[in-house]
Amino acid sequence: VQLQASGGGLVQAGGSLRLSCAASGSGFRINAWGWHRQAPGKQRELVAVIGSGGGTTYADSVKGRFTISRDDVWNTGYLQMNSLKPEDTAVYYCAVDTSRRKYSDLESVWWDYWGQGTLVTVSS
Repeated sequence: VQLQASGGGLVQAGGSLRLSCAASGSGFRINAWGWHRQAPGKQRELVAVIGSGGGTTYADSVKGRFTISRDDVWNTGYLQMNSLKPEDTAVYYCAVDTSRRKYSDLESVWWDYWGQGTLVTVSS
């Protein structure tokens, strides 16, 4: 499975961006989609996850501002980011789980494949 993330860029604080992540390959089914981010000098952190049933979880720092979604026809995941803040500046990575595992806690998803990252820069 190959993941191609896009949609990053430079935006002013308060603005919006929509990230996309297209999965390609054959013989796979995506169980969960996830978005992570890594800011300069910081560890990578989980931003949002959407499971196969549509359940979602978000980092506290993005709740109410970010929305994760998925299109299972086109094997694409999305992250709509509104009310962006300078502290949202980071490289954003998409990831997928292609197992048949059932998760009671979406924060514990084991990620099989990662995208290359797309840079989001929010200016003040």
